[in-house]
Amino acid sequence: MTSSQSIAAQVGTTTETPSAKGKYWIDDWRPEDEVFWQTTGSRVARRNLVFSVLSEHIGFSVWSLWSVLVLFLGPEYGIDAAGKFLLTAVPTLFGAGLRLPYTFAVAKFGGRNWTIISALLLLVPTVLIAIVLTPGVSYTTLLVVAAFGGLGGGNFASSMANINAFYPAKYKGWALGVNAGGGNLGVPAVQLVGLLVLAVAGASHPRVMVAIYIPLIVLAALGAALYMNNLTNAMNAKGAMRRVARDRHTWIMSFLYIGTFGSFIGFGFAFGQVLLAEFPQSFPTPVKAAALTFLGPLLGSLIRPFGGMLADRLGGARVTFWNFLAMAVSAGVVLLASTAVRSLPMFVIGFVLIFVFSGLGNGSTYKMIPAIFRAKAQYNVETTGADEPTEMAKAQRLASALIGIAGAIGAFGGVLVNLAFRQSFLSLKNGNGAYLSFIAFYFVCMFVTWFVYLRKAHHLSGV
Repeated sequence: MTSSQSIAAQVGTTTETPSAKGKYWIDDWRPEDEVFWQTTGSRVARRNLVFSVLSEHIGFSVWSLWSVLVLFLGPEYGIDAAGKFLLTAVPTLFGAGLRLPYTFAVAKFGGRNWTIISALLLLVPTVLIAIVLTPGVSYTTLLVVAAFGGLGGGNFASSMANINAFYPAKYKGWALGVNAGGGNLGVPAVQLVGLLVLAVAGASHPRVMVAIYIPLIVLAALGAALYMNNLTNAMNAKGAMRRVARDRHTWIMSFLYIGTFGSFIGFGFAFGQVLLAEFPQSFPTPVKAAALTFLGPLLGSLIRPFGGMLADRLGGARVTFWNFLAMAVSAGVVLLASTAVRSLPMFVIGFVLIFVFSGLGNGSTYKMIPAIFRAKAQYNVETTGADEPTEMAKAQRLASALIGIAGAIGAFGGVLVNLAFRQSFLSLKNGNGAYLSFIAFYFVCMFVTWFVYLRKAHHLSGV
């Protein structure tokens, strides 16, 4: 038997013989082995990616529910614009906090098992909304229920950590981009569902939204149970969280991810309210605002995989650098449309461009994360003679830990976006103060990217 045939035989054993832990567990997973990948690995990874995307997509939709539900909250609920921005900030905040424990839940329970659990947990916020969302409900009750919407935000981190373990280095940018982009599509999807409900049932029936999503949650959990796998070697390095927390690149990448994903999710939650507040004469009914709000998140989600692919080809740092410049310019267009020009079409175009470039940046920054640890591992191999397979395996586990931290901190950026809008409308009665702060922040992110990763050649210059 040739070497290739021997490996192929082992591949068959890997997928056909159940692990001692159960038939959904895979003990032998070698994505960097080309023969393994071509004969079996790619097929198994692709199947897990499909159902990971489905579950994460529903999670994002549930997380984003309040960006649509606030459009249903008319005068009978007694909530002003600032109050509605706070309602959309609360699930963002709790979702960000849940991303850290969700990341390590994959290693604790297995990727398949945790996908089932995290999907079923989405029933909590949806059922609560169905119970309490009626005129006369107290604002405090709405804040508490909105907080449970954060359960949908945690899914992203566990899903990304899981898929990161399935794919070889050369496909990570694409796979993570597809996984994240498919999940991000949950934001425009829930907004399109909201538009449909507003148009058909009217603004007085917000609970129809959750009636649509409850059966989809059950289907996502069922799909994960039937078709996904757990990897026994996808275990976090001992003390991985402590180790990456001491690495300066963890906090640099988390800061950059605030600028990309924080912008995407923050504007995704706030865009509808901003349109109603900035151009009330153009949107006499929530339906007209909802008809525009999905466009930016949709394009930003669809383009995210291309950000990963572009980073695979040109380098994540280079793509991220120019992307922040484009985001700053786009925010400048929004500010101009809001002040001197007072143009709704220009305002919408500027916002859509921010969504598009935030999507590209999401892909490029997430490509940088595993690339940083691979470069450091290779540097250790070349300078200290460390064992390469051991170093690369460690790099993958640490990258998964960093994905959790960066995902959590980046999501807090969405909270900051909504709080910036809330303060701007409270102080200035418009969003101009918020737009100026966004422009300044994107330039800071641009400078940090250049200073750390592009300024001079070093062992991380290829990220």
